[in-house]
Amino acid sequence: SPVGNGETANGGEDVTTVTCNSTQTPSDLSPPNMSNDDILPQAHHQNPGHCIASFSAINRMRQNAQLCDVTLEVGGETINAHKVILASVSPYFYAMFNDDMLERNCDVVTLHDIDPSSLKQLIEYAYSGEITITEDNVQVLLPASSLLQIQSVREACCKFLLRQLHPSNCLGIRSFADAHSCKELHSRSHRYALQNFQQVVGTEEFLLLGFNEVQDLISNSQLNICSEEKVFVAVLNWIKHDLSERRKHISELMSHVRLPLVNREFLMNCVETEALVREESHCKELLLEAMKYHLLPEQRSSLVSQRTLERRPEGMRSYIFAVGGGSLFAIHNECECYNPKTNAWMTISPMISRRSRAGVTSLRKLLYVVGGYDGENDLATAECYNPLTNEWTNITPMGTKRSCLGTCAFDGLLYVCGGYDGASCLSSVERYDPLTGVWTSCPAMSTRRRYCRVAVLDNCIYSLGGFDSSNYQSSVERFDPRVGSWTSVPSMTSRRSSCGVAALDGYLYCIGGSDGTMCMQTGERFNLRTNAWEPISAMHSRRSTHEVVEANGFLYALGGNDGSSSLNSVERYDPKVNKWTIVTSMLTRRSSIGASVLECFNLERGLLQTSI
Repeated sequence: SPVGNGETANGGEDVTTVTCNSTQTPSDLSPPNMSNDDILPQAHHQNPGHCIASFSAINRMRQNAQLCDVTLEVGGETINAHKVILASVSPYFYAMFNDDMLERNCDVVTLHDIDPSSLKQLIEYAYSGEITITEDNVQVLLPASSLLQIQSVREACCKFLLRQLHPSNCLGIRSFADAHSCKELHSRSHRYALQNFQQVVGTEEFLLLGFNEVQDLISNSQLNICSEEKVFVAVLNWIKHDLSERRKHISELMSHVRLPLVNREFLMNCVETEALVREESHCKELLLEAMKYHLLPEQRSSLVSQRTLERRPEGMRSYIFAVGGGSLFAIHNECECYNPKTNAWMTISPMISRRSRAGVTSLRKLLYVVGGYDGENDLATAECYNPLTNEWTNITPMGTKRSCLGTCAFDGLLYVCGGYDGASCLSSVERYDPLTGVWTSCPAMSTRRRYCRVAVLDNCIYSLGGFDSSNYQSSVERFDPRVGSWTSVPSMTSRRSSCGVAALDGYLYCIGGSDGTMCMQTGERFNLRTNAWEPISAMHSRRSTHEVVEANGFLYALGGNDGSSSLNSVERYDPKVNKWTIVTSMLTRRSSIGASVLECFNLERGLLQTSI
C-alpha cells in the first residue's frame, strides 16, 4: 500500500517518515538475492494524540465498568478502576498492588482516612491528567493527594493556597501546611504573616494562636511593623482574649517586645500604667531598661541589646527620596522616590509645608524633613514621612529657624548643623530624639556655615564647606558625640558651598557645589586612613544646591542648579571604576533639593494601596 500521512481515529494527524539508504530504484527494492549487508527501507509512524485517545478510551471503560480489576470502597461509596492506571500515577497504589500487601490480589479494596469526593477527583485525574482546585475542595484535596503520594496535585494545591494568602487567612494556611508537612507553603505563609503583621494582629486567627506561635512571631527580627507599639498592643490583646489562662505568659512575651524603641509618651501612658506590666517583676525590669535607654541618649551605644535593635523585614530595599526644593519661582512640597532596581521614579504624598533648602535624613523607618524656606520665611518646623502609610506628620519644631542646614542621623538621634535663620549664618547645632520628641542643644561648630553639608563616618559627624557670610569655605570639622566636641580635619582642595556630601566604604565624598564664582562639577573624597583629600572623576553636569546620597554601594547626585537653571537630571557614581553614569531623571526640576535614602518593604505595592 502507498506510504503517506493519514487521519487518526481521534482527529489528530499521524506522522510517517520514510527513510531508504539503498541506491537501488524502487522497482529493485526487494531483489531475490539481497545480502544481509543491505539496509531495508523503513517507515517511522507517530500519532501525537495516541496517549490522549487511549487514556480517554480507558476512562470510558472505567465509567462503564469494562475490564476493571479493582473496586475501591470509601465512605460507603464504590469506585471502579484499573490497577495498572492507579499504580502508574500513585506510588501509594503501586506499593499496594505490587508489594506483599493484603490488597495485592483483592478485587475490592477499602480505603480509610480519605475524603470520598477527593478520591473520585484524583482517580479522574489519574485517567485524564486534569483536576480543578477550588477554595471549597483544596483543604480535602491536599491531604488526599498527600496520602496517595500524587505529588503533582499536592504541589498544585500548595500553589493555589499561596495565591490565596491574605492577612485574614495566612495563619490558618500556615497551620494547615504544618499539619500536612508542606514545607514551602509553611515557610512562605509564615513569611507572609511576618511581612503583613500589622494587619494580621487584627484578625481572629491571631487571637486564637497558641503561646508558642505568638512567641515565634513577635520574637522575629524580620517582623514588618511601623512601630514597636504595635507589638506591645498585639501581645496585650492576645493575653486579654483569654486572660485567666494566658496571663502567665506576660513576662516571657514582653521580653520580646522592644520597649526601648517605643516613644516616651506611649511608654509612660500605656506601658507604665498597664496593670499586667506593673504586677510582674520581670516586666517592671523591662520597663526600667526602656526608661534608662530614653533618659541617657548619649549612652545608647553602650546599652545595645536585642531589644534596642530595629527589626529588619526580609525584602527591604533602598529607595531614594527627593523632597521639596524649588524651580523658577515655585517652592515645592511635592515629593518623589526612586527605585535603583527598576531605575524608575514615582510620586509620593506631598509634604504638609512647602520647603526648599531643607535638611532631609532617614532615621529608623521614617524620613525626616527639617527647617528650610517656604518662599517667605525660614522655618523651624519639621515633619516626618511614614512609607507604610504614605503620610506626613508634623513633629516638634527646632529651637531655631534654619534653612540651608546640614542634617544627618546617628545612633538613633537626628542632628542639624548650621544654616541660616533669616538674619545670620549659624554655627549652632541641635539634636532631636524621636523617642522623646525633644530637641536638645549640642556644642556649636567652630565656623558659621550656611549651605553646609554633613555626613557620618566612623562614628563621627563631619561638617563640610558652606558660606560664613563673608567667605566660601573649604574647611572641614568633625563632631564626636562620645566626646562632645568639634575638631578640625584637613581642608578640602576647593572651596565648596551648596555641595553634595555622602560617606561610602570608609571615604567621605564631597561633590560639586559653588566656589563663589561658578557651579562646579568636580569632586573629591577624604581618605580616613591617610587623613588626606584626593580627587575623583567629575560629574556630567555642573551642580550646586543639589544632593548626593549613597545607595547599594553607589553615589547618586540629584537635581540642583547648573548656574542657569534648575535640574531634574540624576547621575550615579561607581567608586570601583571612578565613573559617573546618567540614570532616569526626576519627574520635577529641583534646586535647593533635599534627599535621603530610606529602606522600605515593597514600597510600590504600599503606594498603590494607599492611593486606592
